[in-house]
Amino acid sequence: MALAALGLMGGVGAPAQAAEIKGEAKALNHISAEECKSCHKDIYEQWKGSMHANSTALNDPIHNAFYRQTVGDPLKEGELAGAKKNEDGTVTGGSYPSCLNCHAPNAAIDGKTKLDTMASYAEGVNCVVCHSLKSYKGINKPEGGLQLGIKAYEFSGDTLQGPGLPAAAAGKDAIEGLDGISNPHLEPVKGTYLPLDAKAVQFRTNDACMGCHDKRNNGHGVPLCSTGDEVTSKVQCQSCHMSVTNGKSDHTMGGGHNMGMLRRSMVLSVDAVPAGDTITTTVNMQNLQPHSMPTGAPFRNIFLKVSALDKDGKVVWESAKGHPMEDDPDAYLRLVLLDGDGKPTSPPMAKSRGADTRLQPFEKRALVYSIPAPGVASIKAELFYNLLWPNLQAAMKEKMPEKLHGPLLSPQSFMQAETKL
Repeated sequence: MALAALGLMGGVGAPAQAAEIKGEAKALNHISAEECKSCHKDIYEQWKGSMHANSTALNDPIHNAFYRQTVGDPLKEGELAGAKKNEDGTVTGGSYPSCLNCHAPNAAIDGKTKLDTMASYAEGVNCVVCHSLKSYKGINKPEGGLQLGIKAYEFSGDTLQGPGLPAAAAGKDAIEGLDGISNPHLEPVKGTYLPLDAKAVQFRTNDACMGCHDKRNNGHGVPLCSTGDEVTSKVQCQSCHMSVTNGKSDHTMGGGHNMGMLRRSMVLSVDAVPAGDTITTTVNMQNLQPHSMPTGAPFRNIFLKVSALDKDGKVVWESAKGHPMEDDPDAYLRLVLLDGDGKPTSPPMAKSRGADTRLQPFEKRALVYSIPAPGVASIKAELFYNLLWPNLQAAMKEKMPEKLHGPLLSPQSFMQAETKL
């Protein structure tokens, strides 16, 4: 739907009461990204392919599987997390699904769970979610416990906020226009104008991200996602995930689903020294990120495979047959979650954290292999990224369409290094 007018009732700078589209007052969290598309075409297309746009259980098959297991049907109103379904069909206990506070914030603002009720619910983290942030309260409640997603922020409720970058400032748009079209958000102004308190802190610091990406504990208080605790530098998330080109921030917001981001995340090299019948091979890995690698959901993992090739490129030796978790555990970078008996378990059941073999922020790590020399012409190291642990991949195959098995349930090679002898 074309945007006729998305303005601030009461005039620029005055306390706004509602957003107005085609003369109709509308709550900001009910405004679809489609309303922004006509003026912000490039940004819309970037966002449309992002995981933010596909964050709900309607569009993310992995989240869908977990949501249906722990909550219920994302197309049904009134679903509760932790509810007990009785034999007579009644439901007791349970609470509003906290996952929606991040994965479907527009629906969570209204306390709804039927995510196809309106476009803005189904769009996950759409334009108005981030662009109506007023202040960051932090994820720690004063009385203890965590407040995540929309609970960690104060929203304007009626006013849109931008980053204030020179090429994107509202005043510049109003003066120069976009393809000769006046900015529909504002009356003509002189100079730049930022609504709210004329501060763009949420867009220029990690405050914009940490409400959802800082940490997430399970029901036993075990930190599952803890990127915020991992970050060890003053680098802002946006520096990598929303880099600025030609005055505009990249709204693909790539992460572990983005091959380009993965390829820029680490450095991999191979050194090989022949000595008699063996070749001492050192594989060097360096994490270029200010957080662990991998980070985010605890089932993300990376593994290394090392292969020796003959002059025809045929593999004559390899560090592991298949996944290295058993043959070469040092090459498996992951976080282990443990149950009450100290055995590996799933995120909801975890009582504690176990081994963490992920690369720490900016860490350099070397793995050394002794490879039989006969017939070896070159040695190759290859890094693979997995969205899920191998055991979860097997379980998910029954829950997902076959067409998704490849990109979501198979290891993705993202980096290689090779040395010739």
